[in-house]
Amino acid sequence: MNDDTRLNEWFVPKFGPVRFRVFMGLLFIPYTGMCISFVIIGSILPHTILWDRVGAIAIIYMLALGVSAHAADGLGSRNVKPWGEYFSKKQLWLLMILSLVTAYSIGIYYMILYVPLLWIVAILEGFFVFSYNLELFQGYFHNDFWFAVSWGVLPLLAGFIMQTNSIGVMPLSLSAITGLISYVEIKISRPYKELKRASQDGHRMKRLEASLKIISLGTIAFATASIIYRLLLDHFANI
Repeated sequence: MNDDTRLNEWFVPKFGPVRFRVFMGLLFIPYTGMCISFVIIGSILPHTILWDRVGAIAIIYMLALGVSAHAADGLGSRNVKPWGEYFSKKQLWLLMILSLVTAYSIGIYYMILYVPLLWIVAILEGFFVFSYNLELFQGYFHNDFWFAVSWGVLPLLAGFIMQTNSIGVMPLSLSAITGLISYVEIKISRPYKELKRASQDGHRMKRLEASLKIISLGTIAFATASIIYRLLLDHFANI
């Protein structure tokens, strides 16, 4: 097993074949879950919720940012391949393109029929998949600010727009908060990855890891609780 890879990350399964573990690691499940949680939070803000659209936008983000963007990140890593050579460039390109095409196929259906305003977010997120993860334009967009925009601000707005085909002060305000959360997460993640790669400063690394767990898992827990609350609210409102 290649020690240069991140197979010992806390979110990588300790069981199964190496390629399975690498694939699960490639998805960065807690951080993907964090992004999807922002989408869900945005989706359940309106008074009336169309639950099929909640599911659709969650799947779109899982495929586009959870799978496609992380595959692109593996392709765009110039100096260090965080997941080694277990997947070839061809396989990563195929994974990226298929996931992106599927995500946009679902999104286009809703954008044409119900939510044309979502095109703005779709175009911006598509741009960031390539510009951020493949480090295009000399890496200009590969920084913490644009990560916070693509991973925190836009997902919440996408969820709200998917429900209402509109925007307002409340979702914009909350998107600033989710953007800030994403910014804090990436600011912690960068030194954590360097320490993990160098196998140095175990105490600080564990402290940073604990912070990442709190941020990602806490966000997922909040989104889950919010869904349960809205489902219960809708249930009792219909009694």
